[in-house]
Amino acid sequence: MSVSVRSFGLTRRGEAVKAYTIQNAVGASVTLLDYGATVQSLCIPDKDDVLTDVVLGYDTVAAYEEHDAYLGATIGRVGNRIGGARFSLNGKEYALADNAAGNCLHGGLRGFDKHVWQAEIADERSVRFSRLSPDGEENFPGNLEVSVTFILTDDCALVITYDAVSDADTLVNLTNHSYFDLSGCGKAMDQTLFINAVSFLELGAGTLPTGRQLSVGGTPFDFRTPKRVGRDIAADDKQLRAGGGYDHNFCLSGPYAAMLESRITGIRMEVFTDLPGVQLYTANFLGNQAGKGGRQMHDRDAVCLETQLYPNAMNCWGFPSPVLRKGQHMNTTTTYQFSLFM
Repeated sequence: MSVSVRSFGLTRRGEAVKAYTIQNAVGASVTLLDYGATVQSLCIPDKDDVLTDVVLGYDTVAAYEEHDAYLGATIGRVGNRIGGARFSLNGKEYALADNAAGNCLHGGLRGFDKHVWQAEIADERSVRFSRLSPDGEENFPGNLEVSVTFILTDDCALVITYDAVSDADTLVNLTNHSYFDLSGCGKAMDQTLFINAVSFLELGAGTLPTGRQLSVGGTPFDFRTPKRVGRDIAADDKQLRAGGGYDHNFCLSGPYAAMLESRITGIRMEVFTDLPGVQLYTANFLGNQAGKGGRQMHDRDAVCLETQLYPNAMNCWGFPSPVLRKGQHMNTTTTYQFSLFM
């Protein structure tokens, strides 16, 4: 195991950005940027012992600054959507940035993905990123000290641990927004997906959860038996039309959240989490843009599996609360375990 560091360029503000690469004993590696605490690449040996980069990303800081797809970034303070771009806490209403059809998405205009984090090499297999999100940043209350630690194990697990504490009551819902393509060639809709969930959240206008949980049974949202990601994506279904494809939170039935497989590479990814939900997003609005190595990225070239609390929780009775009370620690872990199945 080893960690190496190199320069990745400068932001528009003149901030130096560094790339940290962890390599394990079998040659797998993950490259992490202190800009956005971002997973820039994740290379896994395939069935032919050739390294496949299984996440989408960019080659320059400028590309990460320019685009709003959140490729590989740490999302906060609150991932996903807050309805009406406002919330009430302790009797006070907070107005947020409206950056998604009347809602606040992924922390606002300049969320955690657009900041340079402090980084430290924790040991030979892990890197820890931290930052202080000051009181009033994107109009969220409280000085929030937040850290994200990435560990790459010798058995090819990427372990992501989040920790946060605030000096005032606030909201926190952190996630990672990696776009996975286990084939490495844009064939994500042909990959096989399992999701351990019997229900998902209904979407209304603006891709916003209404508060209702719908059964996956008899719908295109039933991934309890593994199937191709794109098998039912073109079905005549109101919820698929609402998201432009899959862009829905699944209500997990246990810590084994999901499994994704590519027959092209033989790579399997299993997702484990202590969080109650996972957002399946099929890159419906990725567009046509240049990624790493000049690769052109298109809609539905990848799959996001973002573990998180349920979105719009402050406006939906009964959803797990995103409120972090003063002085309390939020700590949660998600693991992406890679292996070969063929």
